[in-house]
Amino acid sequence: MERRQVPIYLGAIAAGVLVGLAAPGAGPGLEVAINPVLGLLLYVTFLEVPARELLRSLRAGRFLGAVLVVNFVVVPLVVAAMFGFLPADQGVRLGVLLVLLAPCVDYVIVFSGLAGGSSDRLLAATPLLLIAQMVLLPAFLLLFLGSGLAEVVDVGPFVEAFVVLIVMPLALAWLTQGWAAGHHVGRRVAGGAGMLMVPLMVATLLIVVASQVSKLGRDLSVAAAVAPFYVLFLVVTALLGTGVARLFGLGPREGRAVVFTGATRNSLVVLPLALALPAPFAVGPVVVVTQTLVEIVGMVAFVRLVPRLLPA
Repeated sequence: MERRQVPIYLGAIAAGVLVGLAAPGAGPGLEVAINPVLGLLLYVTFLEVPARELLRSLRAGRFLGAVLVVNFVVVPLVVAAMFGFLPADQGVRLGVLLVLLAPCVDYVIVFSGLAGGSSDRLLAATPLLLIAQMVLLPAFLLLFLGSGLAEVVDVGPFVEAFVVLIVMPLALAWLTQGWAAGHHVGRRVAGGAGMLMVPLMVATLLIVVASQVSKLGRDLSVAAAVAPFYVLFLVVTALLGTGVARLFGLGPREGRAVVFTGATRNSLVVLPLALALPAPFAVGPVVVVTQTLVEIVGMVAFVRLVPRLLPA
């Protein structure tokens, strides 16, 4: 399965599209399953990162600096360059800003690891990324849209995501590592869990796509209008992220992680914010969901392409 990851993941995405279109009524139920399956995926990912490696990663000053620069300097500049070309609808623009200005803190760790990136150091950076985006996102909205829309951001979804998708899986992984260190059964459990990486990624992709694809049918014109911007964003941030990694003198594994954190966005966390927008901005969720689907396909491609940008 590991040798055939890319075709397997593309098949999971295609299956998710078919399920979502064939049974659109199942979308809300599948959406509830996103966080549990994503939490399991991250638990298995964290099992591969010993606790001592995570603590060591907190002292990686150049890496953390590169992560902050690419997410909160480079990405806002890219979004600013794109902003004037976006559709004039304020709901569309607000949705694009919400999703593109918030760096991912969950499955980016998995995809980065699949591409040979430093998952341990990226994991260590997640609290910093979450705090920074909670503080800076309202300021960015104020800068781009004015004071009337800056107050839409609520820290609740960010805190919930941090606890459910980072703290709980990480604590469980560390408990499992401690069990494995002293017991034969624990070692077998940890080893067996490690074999679930690809199946859990398949389940995550299928569920996310199947739960979201039916929403695009509500306004295909909006999805078609913003999808090219998301594709362009992936391409540009991959190139600029590579440049930042080289500027900071990072090695291939750290550099790949920097590229992934610059390109992936926190769509699953900001979606509740988009769903809570008032009626004049009702297209916001469609804008966010479109980014999710474009990004998932892009991440599958990144697993193959980023190692070529930053070869070992």
